[in-house]
Amino acid sequence: MVKTENILFEQKGYVGVITLNRPESMNTFNYETLKELGELVENIAQRTKEIRTVIITANGRAFSAGADLKERRTLNEQEVRRNVSKIRDVFTAVERLPQPVIAAINGYAFGGGFELALACDFRFAVAGAGMGLTEVSLGIIPGAGGTQRLAHLIGPAKAKELVFTARKITAEQAYEYGILNGVAADDEALLSVAFELAEEIVQNAPLAVYQAKYAISKGSCVDLQTGLDIETKAYEVIIPTKDRVEALAAFSEKRKPIFLGE
Repeated sequence: MVKTENILFEQKGYVGVITLNRPESMNTFNYETLKELGELVENIAQRTKEIRTVIITANGRAFSAGADLKERRTLNEQEVRRNVSKIRDVFTAVERLPQPVIAAINGYAFGGGFELALACDFRFAVAGAGMGLTEVSLGIIPGAGGTQRLAHLIGPAKAKELVFTARKITAEQAYEYGILNGVAADDEALLSVAFELAEEIVQNAPLAVYQAKYAISKGSCVDLQTGLDIETKAYEVIIPTKDRVEALAAFSEKRKPIFLGE
């Protein structure tokens, strides 16, 4: 296990687990935490052979309550801009990880905490967990991608309803909105369902998974023809890989393929 001041990282097989570890402050994001998370994500992005799926969760009763408002009160306008730019960049780096990323939302996820979850590919939450983009109630707007990612996920009208009202919703309501992939009964079940999905993903050819993620993520924001062109280019990347040849050999020999990420 790797531990920094505010974040834990552990690798279990091909699955990397990031745990936010500021439970005393509801895992809010101060500048130091953002730096640590950004450095960790950058490292994970370079380790695609050994880390094939990522889970993000947290210790304590909150996934993350967003920005550290105690720190924010001490910052001047230039430092606020620095923090907002940093959180936006770090969450974009999470979104752009080649590996699929699963958010295991163990409790409150408000503001930046909810925005981190939105930057992930999949979201599961424990029953009763509260979440929402509550920034307008604090005189600001979501600044780490929330206005864009939520609108892409559930449509602009529903996103506007949640953002303009600063409404806090439960995990069950978030599932009905189409924000969550599922709701778990408790923390143990939450991690179990996250690991089940992660383990199902890592059974497959990692380079193919990464290119499929790229094609879906990029293609979902463009017209159909452009999306088809993106898919074609992603497929071209896979053709010369050893894993593609291995899959054909395994099929012919009636055995399970051994994927090396090459």
